[in-house]
Amino acid sequence: MRKKLSLLIALSLTMIMLLTGCGVSSSSENAKPATPAAPAATNGTFKIGLEAGYAPFNWTQMKDTNGGVKIDGNAEFAGGYDVEIAKRIAKGLGKELVVVKTEWDGLVPSLTSGKIDAIIAGMSPTAERKATIDFSNIYYKSDLVMVVKKGGKYDGASSIQDFKGSKITAQLNTFHYSVIDQIKGVNKQPAMDNFPAMRVALESGMIDGYVSERPEGVSASAANDHFKMVEFKEGFVTSPDDTAIAVGVAKGSQLTPKINEILAGISEQERTSIMDTAIKNQPAAK
Repeated sequence: MRKKLSLLIALSLTMIMLLTGCGVSSSSENAKPATPAAPAATNGTFKIGLEAGYAPFNWTQMKDTNGGVKIDGNAEFAGGYDVEIAKRIAKGLGKELVVVKTEWDGLVPSLTSGKIDAIIAGMSPTAERKATIDFSNIYYKSDLVMVVKKGGKYDGASSIQDFKGSKITAQLNTFHYSVIDQIKGVNKQPAMDNFPAMRVALESGMIDGYVSERPEGVSASAANDHFKMVEFKEGFVTSPDDTAIAVGVAKGSQLTPKINEILAGISEQERTSIMDTAIKNQPAAK
């Protein structure tokens, strides 16, 4: 009897184990895989990074006048050429534009870390940057100029070599700063963080001039009667990529072809009109 009972218990345990094992196997085979996180391109927003301090490409303003866009997490608004281009791209993508105000040095890290979807900040697609991020086709192209004091020693300069012995600077981590070395005997000053700081330095006499792109030079001279933009007959030697401006995107981003398609739909005439309007609307010019 005891042997029969033991046998029955053993058989029962065996059946339980078999059923349990089948249950686990069945559950494992029928389980659905976890849903992967949606890629950036399928999100409802298009987050762009810019300084909001490089008029007429981008600037900060207190109201939403002239098409200003609210800065994320900030009471201020961003306006300018870059913002208008960003609006068109966001519309073409079918997404809500979100502007994330970011220091120049923080733009590429913000992009590579996924905090923003693109950089639309007057950025040139240089070879050094292309090693880290990708770029769209260009959306603006310009020449380099020098911004100086009106009526000063360098007001009538026609060649970059006329600035021999002068105190010249440009923005930190830009090719603008590297081309200063093309001026023989120049007194190259430390690079500055942003253009508002360079304008203050020029006004105070700390520097004799700073290197910029033509739209910013036009903007500076329009904003301050004491400034003059100097264009050159014998100017800086640059590569095509240096003077071009494009949208920065993450390596291999699926946004790139769509952005290029949208940019191709903006005519040169419209781009010129957008820039002319941006120069007119910049807050400092009021």
